[in-house]
Amino acid sequence: RAFPPQRIGRFFIYGSHWHDRPPPSAIGVEIDAATAFGTGEHPTTRGCLLAFDRLSRRRRFRRPRDIGTGSGILAIAAAKTLRRAVRASDLDPGSVRVTRHHARRNGVVHLVHVACATGAGRSRGHDLVFANILARPLMLMARDLARAAAPGGAVILSGLLQRQEAAVLAAYRMQRLRLAARIVDNGWSTLILRK
Repeated sequence: RAFPPQRIGRFFIYGSHWHDRPPPSAIGVEIDAATAFGTGEHPTTRGCLLAFDRLSRRRRFRRPRDIGTGSGILAIAAAKTLRRAVRASDLDPGSVRVTRHHARRNGVVHLVHVACATGAGRSRGHDLVFANILARPLMLMARDLARAAAPGGAVILSGLLQRQEAAVLAAYRMQRLRLAARIVDNGWSTLILRK
C-alpha cells in the first residue's frame, strides 16, 4: 500500500497489490518492492524509463541489453514495448530470481533472458544498453559497455549524482561514446550516450 501506481512516460508501474487495470494508453509493468533495486520510485529508474520512452518513440531497437538489471523493471519495459528478446544480467543471484519472477508476472518470461554475470560479458552488437548502477562501477565498466554497444547504438547510464557526470562522461568519451542527452531528477543524472 505504500507503493502506489505511478505513471512514468508511457509506462504505468504498479505492484501486485493494485487490482485495477492500467490506463489503455499506458504500458503496464507490474513490479513489487522486493530485495532487488528498481521500482520506478527512485530518480535513476525514472530517468532510465523516461530516456527509453523518448528513444523508443523515434527508433525501433532490435537488440536491447540490461546490465545490472535489479528487479528487471527496465528489461521488462523494453520487452513489452519492443516485443523483442532482452538480455539482462546482474551479479546478484537474488536479483536474477526477482527478475525472473517479475518477467513471469508480466507475461514476458519468453522475452527476458536473465543470467547471473558481472558486466556485459562477451555480449556485443546491442543497439540499446541500459546500465543503472553507480558512478564508480559505471566508470570501471566503460570499455565493457562500449564493446557491448553496436555502432550507432544508444547507451542509457544512470545511478550517478549530477556532480559525478563529468567523471563518468570522461570514461565513456575515451571509448568513443558521446553525450546525446541528459535527464536530471532531484540531483540524480541519467545520461543518453551514442556510440
